[in-house]
Amino acid sequence: MSTPDLPPAPSLTGRLTLQTPLGAVLSESRIRLLEAIDRCGSLNRAAREVPLSYKAAWEALDTMNRLAPEPLVERLTGGRGGGGTRLTGYARQLVRLHRAMESSQQDILDRIGPVPDDVDAPTLRGLIRRLGMRSSARNQFATRVTALSERGGLVDVRLQLGDPETGIGGTSDTSGTRGPTLLATITPESAELLGLAPGREVWALVKAPAVRLVVRPARRPPPGRNQLAGRVVQLRPGATRTAVTLDLGGGEALHAAVPAQAAAALQPGDAAWAVFDGDQVVLLTFG
Repeated sequence: MSTPDLPPAPSLTGRLTLQTPLGAVLSESRIRLLEAIDRCGSLNRAAREVPLSYKAAWEALDTMNRLAPEPLVERLTGGRGGGGTRLTGYARQLVRLHRAMESSQQDILDRIGPVPDDVDAPTLRGLIRRLGMRSSARNQFATRVTALSERGGLVDVRLQLGDPETGIGGTSDTSGTRGPTLLATITPESAELLGLAPGREVWALVKAPAVRLVVRPARRPPPGRNQLAGRVVQLRPGATRTAVTLDLGGGEALHAAVPAQAAAALQPGDAAWAVFDGDQVVLLTFG
């Protein structure tokens, strides 16, 4: 007598919600509403596509705009179509971040695999903790590879920060890439292991103590050295070091921990350049 096949153990799925102390900013339905606005250029048409009532869509958009640190939509008036609504560059970045986090979350759940009916909660929590990752690096940038080049037996990886679609984040560099760029120097073996190629999205980590600040940039930095232009937005003096935050433009900030004497002449609003070598940049990929 054959034993009937048992149904497979259920796999884990999850939903991601971004919260502020004042409440939830982004949930799945709100992300879908923003994506629909981006496609349709109209809140009314986007609400029908989601679907939501116009009142519910308007209230969700109003709540997001009040809780978000920057406006998420722009109102357009006039024109042949009678105006409309479109996402700001910040909103597009937020949507991409949410989808990337959602994908990474699901990758972790997929690695856990199906959950047997008899699994105990402590075992499952322990597995999730082992799969998690934290880093002490103060600077963690979501970037995209734009170019790779060999130099002295190593590989220079050029990375783009900011919004690659809108070009927010500064003027073009010598390669024509819009926005701030970052250079990481790694071994050929690491480049192969990470599967790096133009267009690949990677996380770039830089520890704050590795960053120096200068007020007069070098006209031609040595090969393999980063020199990022920014503006001082915050200084937090400590016993021996001062934590300095630079605004790089395009919503990107860089943190440095410099000797107190080196930061003594800096004030909020001052122009400054963050200098660090490419071999101080650690690259991280998922999947």
